[in-house]
Amino acid sequence: MKRNIKLVIEFDGTAYHGWQSQENAVTVQDTLTAAVRRLTGENCSITGSSRTDTGVHALGFVCNFFTGSPIPADKFSFALNTMLPDDIRVVSSEEVPGDFHSRFSAKGKRYLYYIYNSTFASALLRHRAYHVYYPLDVDEMDRAAKHFIGTHDFLAFSASGYSAKTTVRTITEAKVSKVSQARHFVHPKGGQLIEFSVTGNGFLYNMVRIMAGTLVEVGFGKIRADDIPGILAGLDRRQAGRTAPPHGLYLAEVFY
Repeated sequence: MKRNIKLVIEFDGTAYHGWQSQENAVTVQDTLTAAVRRLTGENCSITGSSRTDTGVHALGFVCNFFTGSPIPADKFSFALNTMLPDDIRVVSSEEVPGDFHSRFSAKGKRYLYYIYNSTFASALLRHRAYHVYYPLDVDEMDRAAKHFIGTHDFLAFSASGYSAKTTVRTITEAKVSKVSQARHFVHPKGGQLIEFSVTGNGFLYNMVRIMAGTLVEVGFGKIRADDIPGILAGLDRRQAGRTAPPHGLYLAEVFY
């Protein structure tokens, strides 16, 4: 009987067209599948916890596959990391019950979005954070983010072409804060790294990026924090802010 192996991986999405396998494009899923095939000699199908866009990163992406290989479950991480490129790493590997599905078993996810607020862009963060040159009011952004908490229809924060059966989602945590540890990456005369953290039971296509883009517009005064409830209730994508670029987004954790 084949075992079900769960992997938690992190990746820098700069060089990839997202997680999902695509024709004529380099993806994280295809790269990982090739490594598993090389390791086990099997044509394993790897299921991911979600899709990600081109350039999006992950700290705790979850995937699973079935294998007849005798390799101990906890050793898959060590073996695969010798075969993967430097921008993909398996953080952990374990055997899980046969009915575990990395996508359908998930109860929620946490995303992080990073904004580098500085007059000049950062050479080190150019693929890791969204550069915004005008000053942002972080306290006002955090106040706006709190309006996302609860169960709402997030149609106004979804890109067109969504395929979800419902646009109602429950957000349990949303906050904006300055990152004090950013001094490891930011020049003393540079700017401020800002983190938007959001946790919910599910997210629509581009939802977090639209949230982040809206919060940036709150930060420089184009949208007021107290406008968020009205934007949610209006169900009109045109009332929310722009879609923030993908390279500031990280899938941080998947909950089961």
